[in-house]
Amino acid sequence: MQIPLSSPDIGPREIELVNQVLRTRYLSIGPMIERFEKLFARFVGRKHAIAVSSGTAGLHLCMRAIGLQPGDRVLTSSFSFIASANCILYEGGIPIFVDIDPQTLNMDVAATREKLLELQRAGTPARALLVVQIFGQLCDMDPLLKLAAEFELEVIEDACEAIGAEYKGQQAGTFGHAGVFAFYPNKQMTTGEGGMIITDDDTWNELFRSLRNQGRDKAGTWLNHVDLGYNYRMDELSAALGVAQMERLPELLEKRAQVARWYATRLQEIEGVEAPQPAPYTTRMSWFVYVVRLAPEYDREQIIKALAAKGVPARPYFKPIHLQPYYVQRFGYRPGMLPITEAISQRTLALPFFGKMTKDQIDYVCDALAEVLHQYA
Repeated sequence: MQIPLSSPDIGPREIELVNQVLRTRYLSIGPMIERFEKLFARFVGRKHAIAVSSGTAGLHLCMRAIGLQPGDRVLTSSFSFIASANCILYEGGIPIFVDIDPQTLNMDVAATREKLLELQRAGTPARALLVVQIFGQLCDMDPLLKLAAEFELEVIEDACEAIGAEYKGQQAGTFGHAGVFAFYPNKQMTTGEGGMIITDDDTWNELFRSLRNQGRDKAGTWLNHVDLGYNYRMDELSAALGVAQMERLPELLEKRAQVARWYATRLQEIEGVEAPQPAPYTTRMSWFVYVVRLAPEYDREQIIKALAAKGVPARPYFKPIHLQPYYVQRFGYRPGMLPITEAISQRTLALPFFGKMTKDQIDYVCDALAEVLHQYA
């Protein structure tokens, strides 16, 4: 049996709406984008939703919105996809990494406070928190928001992996001044490529709409550019996918939750592997990927190769950003800087995960994993 690592859930409604766009004269900046934005804003309960070409683009525009200046420090997580740190560099800022909580794999509150105080003592206080909600599991937001208020920090939420997740009943992406989502094909919902910024700030809404469209004025006047902008627009075909996926979002989230439940039941039987556990304050987990932790004695690369031979793809998830070659070269980071992040990243393993997975496929993956772990025990 060959099982993909991930697979989008595309149905007749998505095809219908994409074909609908193809029968119009609008392929960009049309009514489907507006429709998608309204659906999304209603779902998360925010005043504005601004569609962009990617989650990375959305995070970059948020750095512009807070007025980040060269040398400004932004605290974030190294246990993330690299875009959540790169967006800070785009504006000349400096990402300051804090260690993670070993359960949620998100920014640790105590480590964040310690780093904020350290920067304050050094005379280089932080400008903002870029809070990453990793794998659809939210940070402990109440104490993080208290820290932000205490140190007068802007809060931007990278919810690119967390559509539909809830912290104490509140939606992911709605805690900061703005939140950003992404819709790559392996996400809970997809537009192929694309992202969404949400905010209640009217001024930021206008700024985002201008910056995504080459800095044009509020009216979108032809060739009248009032700011340094970008081509960060979402196209109408992607928005059509987004509308259909938003209509199906409760179904899409539940299908992935069912796959996660099947995995959790089977993995209880397998020694040497630890299944992910939502935190007590997570009132709704939004399953993006299914990342387990191997016992320290296993050689992960050996396990990955053995699983691949059985038709089961698996991947390390994530290599810490501060140990990526570019960051090591530019900032001189070395192993030992973030001990919890580094220790956990050496043990994580993403198993095949998507909403259309069958119980038989999960049984096959788990049987293969049990065999391989027993072989190399």
